[in-house]
Amino acid sequence: MTKHNAANERIKHQYFGFLKEARHYNEPTIDAAAKALDRFEAYTKHRDFKLYHHQQAVAFISNLIEQKAQRSGDVLSKATLYSTLTHLRRFFEWLAREPGYKSRLRYSDAEYFSLSENDARIAKARRERKVPTLEQIKHVINSMPSNTDIEKRNRALVAFALLTAARDNAIASMKLKHIDLAAWSEPIT
Repeated sequence: MTKHNAANERIKHQYFGFLKEARHYNEPTIDAAAKALDRFEAYTKHRDFKLYHHQQAVAFISNLIEQKAQRSGDVLSKATLYSTLTHLRRFFEWLAREPGYKSRLRYSDAEYFSLSENDARIAKARRERKVPTLEQIKHVINSMPSNTDIEKRNRALVAFALLTAARDNAIASMKLKHIDLAAWSEPIT
């Protein structure tokens, strides 16, 4: 049983370079594309992409729908299916334009990597997230200990996050020079 196909590995390497340099995708997005391609290759037993036929996509989707999630053991969510198929569709659209594959693949073959309109709508639906109220956050800040410098820092970070409404990654990368202390009028009580 083959663990990889050298020709596939070379073309995937080119594609990941394309995603990074031309499309300016970040590493998690490229990793998600790699995972989608790995799922497809595992299903096709690492068959050369030049031998792709749209019936493989149809059979792969049927197989993917029946797969179980590693963590929960439930069937894969519609969002996971949608994301995986979107990455595969983009890859095969790109591949159909590449030398050595143009004559073997049609651009329209990539369209088979799609869900029904209803499933796609379910996958793209935005769910409302519960967030704490202002009173709940104030209660947390007031109940936090402030005896040591570390405890004061932790309390200040929660208050700063509340005041700025900045993402946690943005707060982590901020420096003191980014903060205008003179503009703050009163502390949270």
